[in-house]
Amino acid sequence: MAVKPSRNAMGVVDFILNVAGLLLWLNWRSIRFDPLTRRMPSTLMGTLRPASPNRLRRWHFLVFIASLLFLRSLIYRWLGGATGTTTVYLDFGATAQGFRHDIFVQALAFSVFSFARALGILYIALLFFSLLAGPPPISGLIKIPLGRVSDWPGWLKALLPFLATAIFWWLASWIFTTFPPQIATSPAQKFQGALVMGLCSYLVWKIPACGILTLYLLSSYVYFGRHPLWNYIQVTALKLLRPIKGLPLRIGRVDLAPLLEIAILFFLFAAAERGLVWLYAHRIS
Repeated sequence: MAVKPSRNAMGVVDFILNVAGLLLWLNWRSIRFDPLTRRMPSTLMGTLRPASPNRLRRWHFLVFIASLLFLRSLIYRWLGGATGTTTVYLDFGATAQGFRHDIFVQALAFSVFSFARALGILYIALLFFSLLAGPPPISGLIKIPLGRVSDWPGWLKALLPFLATAIFWWLASWIFTTFPPQIATSPAQKFQGALVMGLCSYLVWKIPACGILTLYLLSSYVYFGRHPLWNYIQVTALKLLRPIKGLPLRIGRVDLAPLLEIAILFFLFAAAERGLVWLYAHRIS
């Protein structure tokens, strides 16, 4: 008897393929920094030759990503039919957009917008790390996918998630209104929705902030060696803890500051998310 895939299989497959797409994207961004692909005879690296010829070019990775997005739309369409699911929803924070998997155009749109959302989350998180300006060599790795953006002024990098997400959502909202069932949305509502979604982009910062504080708390009690990653975590975590630095939160050898900061962040971001959901649902036409 054939095993029928569960409805959760769609989310699992989508997550795995998004990770694969992001890895291809990061390879596309970083291949130009490979010393073996930019050999100069005047340097030691320039005298080295790879064991096998490098047949991959930067544009190959873009072709791989485009092929992945197209092929996985066929997989989504098959999974939708196998699980009996007609519509799947993509969560964008303040709202969720539905896509019909029995319609190929919408299945392809789901594939593209799902990857675009994952790519946006990655870059918003990278901008957060760039604003923290941690020590090298980890900070140098963060600069590779950001490119010249990493050298922009701090205020501009802080504003970039809002601007990029608002423009993206304003353009996407015109596409979404063409999907059946067509929901009439005025240009004013599209503009207001873009502003709200731009503010929603900052909700992503909860993930790297709480992640750094959690790892900092863990490294305070477990010795993981002298890897540069732990030095980066310690320096950036201390920057995040500055707002509550003066509070008496140490009991003996136990420092409660990271736990309090994580609790505060969860509360603030949860309240902000509920407020943005309300604002998006009560747009004025």
